[in-house]
Order: sequence, then structure tokens, then C-alpha cells
Amino acid sequence: MAVPFTTFLVQLLESVHAEDGQRLAYLLRPTSPHGKDLVKEFKNPSVFAPKRVYGGCIENPWDEIAVRYVMVTSHVARKRPAEAFNEQSQLISLFFRFFTQNTGWTLPTLFSMLRDLRDLAFDADFHAKFNSQSSECMESAAGVVAKAFSNCMTDRTSPADQSRKWGIYYVVGLVMKCYFRVKRISLSKNIMRALDANPDIPPLTAYPRSHQVTYRYYLGMLSFLNEDYAKAEQELTLAFYNCHIQAQRNQEYEHCLLTRNTLTGHTCRRILTCLIPLRILRGHLPSRILLDRFPVLDELFSPFITAIRTGDITAYDTALDLWERRLVELNLWITVEKARELCIRGFFRRVWVTCDKSTRIPVSLFHSSLHVSGTDVSVDEAECFVANMIYKGYMRGYISHEKQMVVLASTNAFPRLGDRQSPYALL
Repeated sequence: MAVPFTTFLVQLLESVHAEDGQRLAYLLRPTSPHGKDLVKEFKNPSVFAPKRVYGGCIENPWDEIAVRYVMVTSHVARKRPAEAFNEQSQLISLFFRFFTQNTGWTLPTLFSMLRDLRDLAFDADFHAKFNSQSSECMESAAGVVAKAFSNCMTDRTSPADQSRKWGIYYVVGLVMKCYFRVKRISLSKNIMRALDANPDIPPLTAYPRSHQVTYRYYLGMLSFLNEDYAKAEQELTLAFYNCHIQAQRNQEYEHCLLTRNTLTGHTCRRILTCLIPLRILRGHLPSRILLDRFPVLDELFSPFITAIRTGDITAYDTALDLWERRLVELNLWITVEKARELCIRGFFRRVWVTCDKSTRIPVSLFHSSLHVSGTDVSVDEAECFVANMIYKGYMRGYISHEKQMVVLASTNAFPRLGDRQSPYALL
């Protein structure tokens, strides 16, 4: 049954008076079935045409919001994402006037509107790029979502259980997605500072688990990019283990930027993608059982893991060259390159085993072994490699520079990688 605009207005007002946030979100979603009916009713709409007829028939700002909704659905139906994005931005600005005067029942509507804004921004930017045009809709969307964050933070009048502050971490997740998308990650610091400066926010553990996972993921990613690996591992591990048991797509990240559907899972899928390199740096290599569950990650990381297990430096360097572009896209190249030290450690251990685990091995033997394996370095560089291994706790012993001899400990000359204290401190 077709829904005319007058019926839509009545339904809108009923949802507001009943404080039904879910119903209101449905009514204002551009892809809802009644949107097509409104497109047919207003074949060539402008803001002024419906406003002239229906303006003031219901309380402000809902009359203007309804008109903007008609414009959004019309542009969406005609595949004009940039125009639809602009109208959705105006619609949300009007909604903010109502939102700041009400309690947390409006949060489902806010969440839905902001998700639609982000999707329209993605479509608009993609459409512009496809047509060799410039577009900054996603950056504009980040500004709108950041304003929504402020509106949630400043609620000091609502009862605690109905506060708009219960939307804070969901909105933080959305604004972070926008910042990461447009590579304006530095702006995330403003959000983090605002969270730290507000002691009235309920504890993170009181929020829905999905809000916690998204927030911890981005907190872990920010720490990861700042090379605070201990903090990054802690947050990403918590995010991973709090994922829904069936949310494999939320635990594995497959880098793809071609459709909106891939963007939806873009952030959460990165959890394991960043967590595995961090665990490798600590010397904890992922099991075959884990990698078999995630074929994309298996393809990416298996060459490096195999090279570390066998001490094959040449294979590791080959994998770095082969996957360099992908690793750079994922912000992983530096981390994986640092893990090369584990491969060197494995290679030196093979040399030690070949020498019957002798406590005295000439530096020249390490040098010649590197040369035979395909790593062309000078004797001095080989000595530096050994010195670095000893300094970072991969080997126990010292170098007699005068005699050009490596003197290894008689027991536990190559400690287990997982037993090193503060493994991130010396990276």
C-alpha cells in the first residue's frame, strides 16, 4: 500500500510523541519502502514546493525534516549521491535542534541518520573519483558526526539511564571511520582528549559490546600507528576476544575499496590483521588452526611465518618485496619489516646448531653463512647483526672483537622468543 506524504507526516509525528526512536529511524531511512512512494508523489521536487504546501502543518523542525527527507530519497532514486549527501547533511542539522532538547530515546534515530550520511558520502566520493572529479563529502561527514559527538557529550540534564551519553562510543566509532577513510587520523586526538577530559561518562564496560569492540579497535589502531605496541596489543586483543563468535568478518580484514558493502566491514576486519604482526613481534607465531580459519590472512602472513620458523632471510626479504604494496596499504610494512629480526635470530640459531651448539663461533662463520644464504653483507655488518641480536635478547653471550669470536652462553644461548622481557621496548 502506497504511503502518501500526508500519511508519512502523521507517522512521523506519532513516532516523536511516542518517543519511538527505532520507528523514527525507519521512517527517515532513505532506503525504506515508503521512500519510493514519496519519490513517485513528488516527481521533480524542490525544497520550496513541498514546504509551501505542507510547511507548518506539523511542529517544527519536523515539517522541514520531512521535506529534506523527500529531497534525499529523490536524489538517491536518481543516482545523485552528492546532492543526496548535501540534503542528508541539512536534515541532520535540523534534527540536531530536536536532539539536543531530548533524552536518549533519540539515539537509534541519530545512529541511523549518521550511518546513512557516511554511506552517501562514500558513494558521492566514489562517484566523483570515477568521473575524475574531486569530492570531500567524507571529510564533511566527519565534521557532522563530530558535532553529533559533542551533542552527546554535553547532555547534563537527562536522567542517567536515559542520557544521550549512551551514544558516545557508537558515534566515536563512526567519526573514527570517517577520519581513517580520509586519512585525517591526527584529528582523532581531539576526540580522545574530549573523552579523557569528561569524567561523567559511564565506564566503557557499561556500553553495548559492539560499541566497546569498535572503540577498542580504533584505540588500538591509534596506538599501533604511534608505535605504542604494548597498548595496541592490549586493546586489539580485547577487541578480538569480545567479537561475536560468528563475526568472522569482524575479525578478519580483506582490503577492498570498491563497494559500500566492503566498507561496512572495513574497520572491524582489521583486528586480526594488526594483531598478528604484534604477536609475531613478541615471538608468538599464529597456529595453523588459526590461519586456516582466515584464508586471506593465511595468504598474507604465511610466507613470513614460514621464513621465521626456518630462519630463511632470503625468503623473508622476497615476501617483503612481494607484499610491500599491500602491507603499506594496511599500515603494516614497518611492523613486518621489524619482525625480520626474528628471522635473523632463527638463521643464527641454525648456524649454532650446525656448529654442534658450540659456545665459541667465529664472526667469519656467521658472515660466510649469510653470504651463502644470499644475504650479501660485509664482515663488519655481520658482526653488527650478531651484536644487535645479543643486545635485544635474542642471543645470550658477547663478542670478543679482538679475536673476532662470538662467545655464547653454555645454557639457553637462544632464549625462547616469548620469554623476552619487554619485547617492544627495544624495537
